Amino acid sequence: MNLHNRRDLMAQVPAPGLLAGIVPAAPPGRLTMLTDYVRPEERLVACPNQDVAYGFGTLDAERGPSVIQVPDFGDRFWVYQVVDQRTDSFVELGAMYGTKPGHYLLAPASWDGDVPDGITGVFRYDTRVGVAAPRVFLDDTDEDRALVRGLVDRISMYPLDEFDGTLKVVDWSAVPSYGGGSATGDGGETPAVDPDTFFDALPDVLDEAPPLPGEQALYDWFRAVLEASARDGEVAAALRQAARDADATVAELFEFRNYGLPLDHHWTTQRAGAQFGTDYLLRTAVGKSNIFVNKPEETAYFYLDLDADGQRLDGSHAYSVTFAAGALPPVRGFWSLTVYDKHHFFHPNELDRYSLGTKNQHLTHGDDGSLTLTVGGPAPSDPAALANWLPAPAEEFTLYLRAYWPGAAILDGSWTPPAVNRS
Repeated sequence: MNLHNRRDLMAQVPAPGLLAGIVPAAPPGRLTMLTDYVRPEERLVACPNQDVAYGFGTLDAERGPSVIQVPDFGDRFWVYQVVDQRTDSFVELGAMYGTKPGHYLLAPASWDGDVPDGITGVFRYDTRVGVAAPRVFLDDTDEDRALVRGLVDRISMYPLDEFDGTLKVVDWSAVPSYGGGSATGDGGETPAVDPDTFFDALPDVLDEAPPLPGEQALYDWFRAVLEASARDGEVAAALRQAARDADATVAELFEFRNYGLPLDHHWTTQRAGAQFGTDYLLRTAVGKSNIFVNKPEETAYFYLDLDADGQRLDGSHAYSVTFAAGALPPVRGFWSLTVYDKHHFFHPNELDRYSLGTKNQHLTHGDDGSLTLTVGGPAPSDPAALANWLPAPAEEFTLYLRAYWPGAAILDGSWTPPAVNRS
């Protein structure tokens, strides 16, 4: 339902551009790239990443296949997340796959057209809606920003009938800006699912996302209830109330401590991102708290709402997290530690700093090789300590550790994040 509604929103955009000048948006079948980090005012997708230049676009099977371009990234980390309407990945496009530069086709499973010469590979999806979200690693330096712009301008997605075998170049810094509406702000994520209209749209969504093996009986039950609702106003009213009640219950899954796999020191994680299958509860929880996660071999995610003593993280206090020498997150891509406010968005601050990690060139290490990051409380006066400090709102907040292209120790669970201690 979430992706159904996002597609409807993107269908109102006349051409690739930026909502409110900062949020990438494009008609279905196309995408728009950012040329820098996402801004803190963005509200369309919770838990944004401040380590990459993002892109975003939707797919609509009824509009036919789209071509997505992969330029030569050299040794820079990159990955394209492309998911179907279930938010399950159906591609392998990224540094971890050794993907070659070229043109790749994203085609509906039902499409039986000819694949033209010059297409490097074909990936198929069996739902009506999909989402493409390229990510290109970006060091936090002006020099790297200039280099990345030359790469992202060569990332594009467009309908197959526009394919001519050439690498199309788009100046993404010059695309139009559209009215943002609720795409920006200072509150929570723009609601993508309305409980009051959920059952009105459900028949369409059942058609758009056909049953997986073993789900046909569920679909039959759902359609029987919808048929009864169409005949009986009391049933329709009961469904609307059920949706409201479910929406309130699902809100509890917004807190990371309420779902996933528990780890030491009150961290949690999940290991089925973008391959949820029939794990409906996990998919719902991720959709509520931080939709559009990558597959485990692409990214590992670690979430923290509580400090080492089990108390809620609160920015009126200061916290420290120490990575021992040789114990930084073992990755082949990059890692970062991000602060999110109570809505799972960035907390605006004078440093314009929301995460620390691989992208930062001036972190201060201890004499023993360890790395201690501090979070929340007043800004340190010492420049070396300030380089390792993450501002936090003076209220509840969440820490989120990303490990892109995780190493074996993360994938097998032998490495987990260290404790976060209140100072």
